[in-house]
Amino acid sequence: MPSTRSTLGFLAILVFLGAYVALAVTLGDMLPDHWAAELAFYLVAGIAWVPPAGRLLRWGAGGPL
Repeated sequence: MPSTRSTLGFLAILVFLGAYVALAVTLGDMLPDHWAAELAFYLVAGIAWVPPAGRLLRWGAGGPL
């Protein structure tokens, strides 16, 4: 049976990723209509979620936040 901490970590990751995707899509819609601006934004947005999600995963596994 999973621990409470791992369950909360899982739910936190789901909430975080849902909010992150909503924010990225909203900001992406506000970008100028130029391929270079979109490329730069989506490259950064596509990588920026990894460190916070990694911290949540470590915390859910029993490590420090």
